[in-house]
Order: sequence, then structure tokens, then C-alpha cells
Amino acid sequence: MTEQRLKEFPMGAKAMLVAIGLAMLAGCATRPSPDVLNPVHLPVHRPGHLNASLRSDEAASNRVNVLAATNRNPDTARGGFGSTWADNLTYEQYAFSVPPDRKDTAITYPTSRPDPERQFAVIRRKQLGRDAFVEEALRSTQSDGTVGIFVHGYNYSYQEALFRTAQIAADANIPGSPILFSWPSAAAVAGYVADRDAALSSRSDLDSLVTSLSASGKVKRIILFGHSMGGFLVMETVRQLKLQHRDDVIGKLAVILAAPDIDVDVFRSQLKDIGRMPVPISLLVSKDDRALVASSFIAGERARVGRLDIDDPVIREAALKERLRVIDITSIQASDGLGHDRYASLAKFGAQLAAFESGRRSSAGDVGAYVFDAAGAAVASPFRLAGRVVGSQ
Repeated sequence: MTEQRLKEFPMGAKAMLVAIGLAMLAGCATRPSPDVLNPVHLPVHRPGHLNASLRSDEAASNRVNVLAATNRNPDTARGGFGSTWADNLTYEQYAFSVPPDRKDTAITYPTSRPDPERQFAVIRRKQLGRDAFVEEALRSTQSDGTVGIFVHGYNYSYQEALFRTAQIAADANIPGSPILFSWPSAAAVAGYVADRDAALSSRSDLDSLVTSLSASGKVKRIILFGHSMGGFLVMETVRQLKLQHRDDVIGKLAVILAAPDIDVDVFRSQLKDIGRMPVPISLLVSKDDRALVASSFIAGERARVGRLDIDDPVIREAALKERLRVIDITSIQASDGLGHDRYASLAKFGAQLAAFESGRRSSAGDVGAYVFDAAGAAVASPFRLAGRVVGSQ
């Protein structure tokens, strides 16, 4: 419906709408510089304590750890990473101080005088070699052998992706260290086409990361979570693994695509090449994702997977045919004004999502269309059936 209304605008008006939408993607606040990656020492006030100025890295209850792998070129002058492509992956380990009483998914970055009550902050940073990185990842594997990899989307800097990973880890409250894979996004509103090229060029590096983790018998499942254009990169990587006949790796993957910025026909072609996966691919979609309206226009008004309407019988039938779990998360509040970052809010429902996923792990054939009911998320089964669910075949 939104796309139909868009067609009724003259070309100049459409271009203006897209420009406004893409500008909103950049955010209203000043974007963080690589300076936020520098570790800080935060005093923690403890009333009545003889040493009231304890270091925040001693307050483990408000701390999360994140592992990061990137094929961005290091920015040696500023201590971060840029938007050009590196020949090799760089591996890092971070510890974050997390504000204890955060109300939503908005991230407040540290200033020259960091406030641990309001701001996220890096309190430890360490560069690792490849083998040491894999060892750390294995050490933080969850008790059931699960590791998680987050792949960010278009218009993200390295530091923005890293802090978002920390926010998700803190809100999900899951053990272990999530892994960020950061590809060389231009981190610019006008960089959409360049970002797509960068995502495509990153397939082999993400492939290498996934393969190195799956080689360990300790790893039983790898959650590969891609947001927006990161979902496109995830699908291309899985497709590459399939063409390499790496079924041993694919067999450990649980692919989740949040607001995937993928052309519907391209996605269908990817599914054809990948074939049947042991764990069905999960799609987190929203009918009112206005950022994907903009990307659809850039692509010649072609439909995007992240805006699938599960009320459409054709979509429900396609979910069954293609063995997909299509989950509408429109009921979850977004913070970007576009409905494109709902996945970040979904993290606080991590326990309920895990219960839903675990309940179907023994019946990997359970596919279909679902609606996430944010209001009833506290119940044992937070998903309200919107379409048929097919049992194991």
C-alpha cells in the first residue's frame, strides 16, 4: 500500500521523500567519533564505602563483553576503523560499562567526562590474533554450544555497530560474548550503492569467521543475525558456503534476518541455491518499515523482504513452500522514527524468543507466519499464530 502511494508522487517528490528518509537514517544526534573506542576509567560512587571511587570495570554486574572481527582498514591516526577494505581481518575484544537504568534502545555515547549512570563506555580494549580470538569465542560459548554473530546494516560506522552490539547483549542478558562482524560500510547517507558493493566484497571474510568457529566440536549452533543490508551479506555468505559444499558448516547455522534489505526476487534465487537448511531461516519483518520504502525506490521500486505482509495469503503460502519462519514484529516500538531498528528492542525479549526457538528445535520443520505480541511477551509462548504451522515432514 505504501509503495502504491509512492508511485502516485511525481518523480521530484519521490526523490525528496527518499532523501528525507535516508537523512533520518543518519540519526538526529551527532555521530560518535572513533574516540569512543578509547577505554575510560569510571568512578563508581558507593555510599559509605571507604573507597568510594571504585573503578567501573570492577562493577561486573553492569558490564558486557563483546568480540569483534572486521575487514575494515585500521585508522591508525584516530584509533578506529574506516570505510575502506583491508586485506586481512582484525580481531578485538572489548569490555563495556552499561548504564543500569536505561529505558529504551537509544545509546548515549561517552563524553569527555563519562557518566556511567547514563552512558555506555568502553572500559577495556584488546587486539587479538586469529587463534586467540577463536579461543575467546569458544571460551564464551553458551552451555548448549551456541555462539552468536551480529552483522550490521547500511550506514554504520565501526563504533556505532560495536556499541549497538553491546546494547543488544546487555538487554538480552545472555551469557558469553556476542561477536560483531563489521564490514566496511561508508557510514554515510549517500553511500547506499557503495555499501552494497562493500557487503558483497565481505562474503569471503564472513565465511572465514563462521568456518573457523564451526570447526570446533564445542560449537553446536551459530546464530548468524543480519540486520538490513547485513542480512543480504549473511544470505550471500550462506549461499557461498553451499556452493563450496560446506554442509558441515551450514548444518550448525541458525540464520535470522531482521528487516532484511533484500530484493524479493534476489532472495528467492538465494534460497534456491542454498536449498533446505536444517534450521529454517527466520525473517523479522515490519509492514511499516519506511527505511525499506526508501531502499525499494533506489532499487527501482522493487519489493524488499523486510516489508513482507504476513496478512497476505500469498506470503503465508510462500513461507510454507520456502520453509521460512516469517515473524511480524510491527508491535515492537522502534526508536529511529522509521520502524527499521525494532530488532534492537527485541533483545529484551530474549528469554521468550529462546523459549520459542528451543521449543521448535526438535521440530525444525515448523515453519510459517507468526506475529510477535509485545504486550503478551511475558507469557510462555510470546508468538501468536498468524498462519498455519507445518510440523516436521
